Amino acid sequence: MHVVFVEPRFPGNQKDFVRGLREAGADVSAVGEAPLEALGPEMRAWLTHYEHVGSVCDEDELGRVIGWMHERRPVERLEATVEAHILPAANVRESLGIPGTSSRTAYLCRDKPAMKEALRRAGVSTARSMGGADEGAVLAFANEVGFPLIVKPRSGAGASGTYRVDEEGELRRLLARLGVGRGADVAVEEFVEGHEAFYDTLTIGGVVVHDFMTHYYPNVLEAMRTRDVSPQFITTNRIESAEAYNEVREMGRRVIEALGIETSATHMEWFFGEKGLRFSEIGCRPPGVRAWDLYCAANDIDLYREWAMCVVHGRTSQEASRRYAAGIITLRPEADGRIGGYSGLDEIEDRFGEWIIDMHIPPPGTPTQPVEAGYMANAWIRMRHPDYDELRSMLDAVGRAVTVRAA
Repeated sequence: MHVVFVEPRFPGNQKDFVRGLREAGADVSAVGEAPLEALGPEMRAWLTHYEHVGSVCDEDELGRVIGWMHERRPVERLEATVEAHILPAANVRESLGIPGTSSRTAYLCRDKPAMKEALRRAGVSTARSMGGADEGAVLAFANEVGFPLIVKPRSGAGASGTYRVDEEGELRRLLARLGVGRGADVAVEEFVEGHEAFYDTLTIGGVVVHDFMTHYYPNVLEAMRTRDVSPQFITTNRIESAEAYNEVREMGRRVIEALGIETSATHMEWFFGEKGLRFSEIGCRPPGVRAWDLYCAANDIDLYREWAMCVVHGRTSQEASRRYAAGIITLRPEADGRIGGYSGLDEIEDRFGEWIIDMHIPPPGTPTQPVEAGYMANAWIRMRHPDYDELRSMLDAVGRAVTVRAA
């Protein structure tokens, strides 16, 4: 099978999707934004052909290049795994008659108000929401629903560019800053109180063949806005033994069916609180922040190769062992500037060394990244343990023991 993969170089784990396709027996071509020599010898050895473009998000340019490749040798699958690439790839795929995620599905997974409206029609419980570029309409929605509200880019991903607003004056100022009334379009939704987590799958023909459940501590908005917390997310190995997850898994299957997701990775955010289980959003792509690495370490599985097996052969080759829970903890510098050093790392390695998967400890002098840059922006440690509660306790201990000093 000839598979074309969109943007193999960035982010760093994109190479594992290419590797997985190659190991699954595909002939892999790629289109990316870096020159061929920047890919490195290993990547170049995996690829049959490579095309360098200015932007893979430029649908005209992407379509022209894929069309040329399709004429030379039929493209049997065109795959993308980054949120911003999903819709351009789907539109090119559909225009050329290449199987895969449809433009409709890609659009619904990208446009948050349209997504929630489609799912409400399918009976999936979601926060009330609207999208638009008219300040008056947003203020009317706020008056109807009440505060607090969440305001985010209409096609945003995760917590990037997401704001909580608690009163009308704050909302007006935010809308002005975002350019609403001057052409900017935003999604606005009811704030849902509760615990936040995510449910990830691999599907073949709309049927879930692998799934994973992961919890945030604390919720993402707080994690991405508050320096004095060391945020974590932990994937559980109790997804099949704890009945509480059955409702989430059933909701995930209903969402996949309603949005027409066929053979794809998915990433679905959800909340559970006083109002029960609520869907938040879904992408027809893998999760970010290298969450799949945790799933691999927790389940004795190569999920990148499993994804490729789904794409190339329409089947899986491994089962998830559920042997471990696995998680990441972010270690933030005390202030912005440069990293001055660390304390507590030796203690953590002595106590928990056998359970550490890997860690990223930038050397002193490295410029710090802001809090909102995310879970892997500065220092982090990833760990696993057979008992979920014990792992969470260990990660909490890491957060208390390790200090990242700022110079």
